[in-house]
Amino acid sequence: MKKTRLVSLLLVFVLTTLTIALCGCAGDKEVENSSQITIGIPEDISESLDPHNMVGAGTKEVLFNMFEGLVKPTSDGNLIPAVASAYEEAEGGKVYTFTLREGVKFHDGSVVTAEDVKFSIDKCADTSNGGPLVAAFSNIESVEIKDASTVVITLKEADTEFLAYMTTAIIPASNTNPETNPIGTGPYKFVSRSPQENFVMKKFDEYWGEPANIVDVTFKVCSNMDSIVMDLEGGSIDMFPRVTATQAETLSDQFEVIEGTMNLVQALYLNNNVAPFNDIKVRQALCYAIDPAEIMTIISDGKGTEIGSSMFPAFGKYYMEELNDTYNQDVEKAKQLLAEAGYPDGISFSITVPSNYQPHIDTAQVLVEQFKKAGIDAKINLIEWDSWLSDVYQNREFESTVVGLDASSLTGAALLQRFTSSSSKNFVNYNSAAYDEAFNNAILSTDDAEKTKYYKECQRILSEEAVNVYIQDLPEFVAINKKYTGYEFYPLYVQDVAKLKIVE
Repeated sequence: MKKTRLVSLLLVFVLTTLTIALCGCAGDKEVENSSQITIGIPEDISESLDPHNMVGAGTKEVLFNMFEGLVKPTSDGNLIPAVASAYEEAEGGKVYTFTLREGVKFHDGSVVTAEDVKFSIDKCADTSNGGPLVAAFSNIESVEIKDASTVVITLKEADTEFLAYMTTAIIPASNTNPETNPIGTGPYKFVSRSPQENFVMKKFDEYWGEPANIVDVTFKVCSNMDSIVMDLEGGSIDMFPRVTATQAETLSDQFEVIEGTMNLVQALYLNNNVAPFNDIKVRQALCYAIDPAEIMTIISDGKGTEIGSSMFPAFGKYYMEELNDTYNQDVEKAKQLLAEAGYPDGISFSITVPSNYQPHIDTAQVLVEQFKKAGIDAKINLIEWDSWLSDVYQNREFESTVVGLDASSLTGAALLQRFTSSSSKNFVNYNSAAYDEAFNNAILSTDDAEKTKYYKECQRILSEEAVNVYIQDLPEFVAINKKYTGYEFYPLYVQDVAKLKIVE
């Protein structure tokens, strides 16, 4: 009898313990699940995970969470120390001295050294394969390690904007394969990448700064824009940074839609090297044929900001609202210019658009209808993002394309340098001695007012010569499940995941 009771008590104890264990596991699972987020992105990131070889804006916004420079941008548009704890500018912007922050670690556990800093900057300044990876680094005369915690960069010519390029990622000199083994100093470290599926990061516990709040982050490739709402509502993604206005309206109340701007120059970009776009009158005709306000009304309920050149409002003192009136819609003027150019019966051309960006597709569709009124026949050619990068951006095999161009740094040069005749990023094949001179004058100037004047001259040239058909800085609608908070917009094209947190 006592033996039976003992067995019974033991059984109760085991079952109770098992129940507690199972409950504990379930509780741990719930905690674990609550510390993760899946973010939808419209395109896969580039094959190379080397931060110095990033091309697409979609790759930059993801890797922003893994890599840092000597300084880094804030959401209010300032630059603050990062891998460096302090910096000094001397000789009117010709000499920059950086004091390295003590004990900053790479994701592999090694401590950042002055040698790593020099290696990273020299790598981006190297011209053995053509131009430097960072165009502004062609101005570097020397990178000197003064001592274990001090690096001095001396320029050939003073550049008061040079600090903004020090956001360039610092990577370990010992990493022989950064293309597939990305190692940075940011709040998140690399876990895995499945091409065309996802990119996974994990919180870096030894991060020098304010730690990330969410432990596990997955960027999921959602190239089918038609299924975004279903993906959000079904729970396969928790956040999508750029839903359309229509999609935002259809989401349930479990989502918050935060409105900001994309900080992009959206335009119909024209290949200035192919007929008929090698004729300024044809390009101007296209500008007169469109109405940006109508485009914004149709695709985003009037939200967005019209732009008349290659600069968006976040750049404050450089943005020129008056250029929006260079070409107010005038269909008859458009027809007249086409006739003067030798096209009295109009022109036909294709608009190549990446198929994973619905706002650009929607914009192209409105453009097609607006062009018809001026006797212009435009056809939309949808292609995959990778094809757009290779065919349009790299090989320049296109007539026109609708995309948005971002700024790589908080400088006026970030949006304007690509139109200089020698720039490898000049995919529209624009060539103007007057533009090159104005841009060079801006770069060489150490007086802020004078530099601003020349940057504005660059914008005026782009507008008056109708290098592209400028449209807008698109509105950005971020859809995020209400169980998360802390999202911040930046004046650059980035997603700062470290700021996100779980709603308590």
